[in-house]
Amino acid sequence: IAPSAGIWEPVAKPDALALARLDRRWRPRYLLLAPHRLGFFLAMLVLLAASAWWALVQWDRFSGWIDLPLVLAPSLVHAAVMVFGFMPLFFSGFLFTAGPKWLQVPPPSPTRMLLPLLLQTLGWLLWLVGGHLHAGVALVGIALAALGLAGVALLFGHLLWRSRAEDQVHARTLGVACGVGGLSLTGVALGVALDAPLVARACVLTGLWGFVVVVFVTVAHRMVPFLTSDALPLMAPWRPLGVLWLMLGAAVLEAAAVWVEWDGPLQGSIAAWWMLLRGALELVVGALLLGLALLWGRQQSRKNRQMVMLHIGFVWLGLALLLAGVSQWLGLWQGAPVMGLGALHALTMGCLASLMLVMVTRISCAHGGRATQAESIAWPLLWFLQLATLLRIAAAWPGAASLGLLALAASVWLVLMGEWALRLLPWYGRLRSDGRPG
Repeated sequence: IAPSAGIWEPVAKPDALALARLDRRWRPRYLLLAPHRLGFFLAMLVLLAASAWWALVQWDRFSGWIDLPLVLAPSLVHAAVMVFGFMPLFFSGFLFTAGPKWLQVPPPSPTRMLLPLLLQTLGWLLWLVGGHLHAGVALVGIALAALGLAGVALLFGHLLWRSRAEDQVHARTLGVACGVGGLSLTGVALGVALDAPLVARACVLTGLWGFVVVVFVTVAHRMVPFLTSDALPLMAPWRPLGVLWLMLGAAVLEAAAVWVEWDGPLQGSIAAWWMLLRGALELVVGALLLGLALLWGRQQSRKNRQMVMLHIGFVWLGLALLLAGVSQWLGLWQGAPVMGLGALHALTMGCLASLMLVMVTRISCAHGGRATQAESIAWPLLWFLQLATLLRIAAAWPGAASLGLLALAASVWLVLMGEWALRLLPWYGRLRSDGRPG
């Protein structure tokens, strides 16, 4: 039996007769056989829609051929769907697979997840359409998405309430993060309804740091030691809570900074002191996290690609904060931070998307009876993701080439995410290839 951390399952030889009788067809009802099936399937749909839409917007900006009508600022539409769209759907699939095992409670029936997840999916599709056609449609969409996210948070909160497990640090942190996510998304909806785009933008960034980043670092802190001990049995799991508090502290710092500058960069002499202080904190925390990532990386076997892929994601976390600190200090000479979007996408594409790609692929393969395929799927796609990340960071530097680089980055992102979805989507509506339940 492999170590159980919410991903691994007992390893058993498949029954030959059961495999022979296995239904190989894709059926919608099979999406309800396990929580990760429905959550991941709908997340992939939203991810593909958002990626295709953003690539279209960028090529239209670069060429001017399509002349898309605009009702809401595309940057706000993009930011909201990339933070609150597919990520919470992926989270739902994971939280209701691993969460009940952490909390030692029975998992909820996937049918109870159906309504809140469908509300989120429909809501984000309406949000994308409404951003070009009618603000009312977009507002209805984001309201439905907020209602669906609140439903997921309540379901997870019910698991916490029922649990009597001794170690609930990670699960309760995830519960708080889901609450922050729900409040932040509600704030985005109110900002759109009241025509307050700066408030909506601040709520999106609050959701990024207080919800999405917190979920990722908390899950990684809980899971990575198990991943390590499974891949390298002689290495004891290492999970000091101090590392978790450091990562959570960084997230809280960035979320608080959002509201200090919610209506734009500070002005006057206070701006210089703020950029100096914020830059120093980001540089220190970024250096610490990068040092920990490199230290952890040196302890791993480079022959184990799963470890290498996770290591790349954590390296980007430290680099994102370092780049943010450098952006603040360079801004001292220009009156406002520079390369802020570069630092932001080092976080979202370099760190979060890399970890998403690795973890979702690993879970999908393990729970689909295809554990040996995880590395062959994720490894090449991860390197295309690094290319897209570098292109997006380069596009953040002001210059004549920025629009072209941005369109190219969006295209590379769309292609790799499309290939990823084509590989994984068919699995969620089919029975496991090894004949086991789940």
